Amino acid sequence: MSAFAVREPTTAGSRLGTLPADASGADLWRVLGTENRLAGVYRDNDPRRGVDAAALGALLTDVDHRFGVGSTLAVTVPLATCLPLLAGGTGPVARTLGDSLDGRTVVALAATDEDSGCDLAALDTRVSFDGDHIRLDGTKRWITNATTCGAALVLARHRPGPHFTNFTWVLVPAGTPGVRVRPAETELFDGSGTGHLTFDGVRLTRDHVVGGTGRGLSAFAAHIATERLAGALWAVALCDRVLRDTARYLGKRRHGSGVLWEREEIRRRWAGALLRSRQHRALTESLTEAVAARRDTAAAALLKASAAETVEHVLDVCAHLQGAHGFRTGGPQHLRAQAALFGIGGGTTEVVLGIVAGTAAESGPGELP
Repeated sequence: MSAFAVREPTTAGSRLGTLPADASGADLWRVLGTENRLAGVYRDNDPRRGVDAAALGALLTDVDHRFGVGSTLAVTVPLATCLPLLAGGTGPVARTLGDSLDGRTVVALAATDEDSGCDLAALDTRVSFDGDHIRLDGTKRWITNATTCGAALVLARHRPGPHFTNFTWVLVPAGTPGVRVRPAETELFDGSGTGHLTFDGVRLTRDHVVGGTGRGLSAFAAHIATERLAGALWAVALCDRVLRDTARYLGKRRHGSGVLWEREEIRRRWAGALLRSRQHRALTESLTEAVAARRDTAAAALLKASAAETVEHVLDVCAHLQGAHGFRTGGPQHLRAQAALFGIGGGTTEVVLGIVAGTAAESGPGELP
């Protein structure tokens, strides 16, 4: 069976079904860990071997079906990026990875800086080395799981300049002296634990360095494709859910002597959104192996752009078709504001389309990535 065969989400037999709809991502993480679904996202339960796209897609479908965008985001980011980056570590890194897979702790990905945003080569957060110890200083903003994490995986520079070898990952336990956390100023993304992290003279032993000094950006680049695949899989689940909900609403909403679904122009507009959703699903299916197995960055960029534009289109259509009903909490109007993240987080749509164009140019005339 295809990893993307249409299926109804299910939480039957899972403790997810017992959690309230407003449960936080940290709550979901604990349950998923106890049920071995976090480890099960990876081939042979090992983050070093890459993701099992079918298992990841099934998990995101089940979570998106019952819980909000913020809580789903809080599960997606560490699964797609943090745990693979921690894989292969020793000492505190290995212990944190084990605790994460078991659901006992959540790791926050702290990459974006206070001023540089997604321009990681311009970040100011600094790590310095002093024998067997390191010192970390800087501020990270808009970090998912910041207020709920047991540790943060922090990208910092160890020397000036934009060269990719100037950056290093550091694992910072949340309770370390000098770490301050402040919730983000937003009414969106409930359950995500989004906040800002400040590191002021944070001192740690050198075994908290992840992946080796100077390998920060190269390690991140190796895993960004998986993060974009996760976003594409989530977009498939989100669009399917909203389209189903909209069709059910239109089939019940009275209009004249019938219901809205009986109006031809409404069915056509809904079908147009379904078409866009199915096109994204087909693209995701066709490129999954390239991304999951080979970490093809051009394929991942195509998926990232497709997810962003498809989610925007589908939610725009469904919000319009649902009228005032679309403004309810959790409705498509509310989702639209949060789903803008698909076109911003992890690289804006313009940036990833630039990657696609650059790859096409390198392939030569008449060749496509």
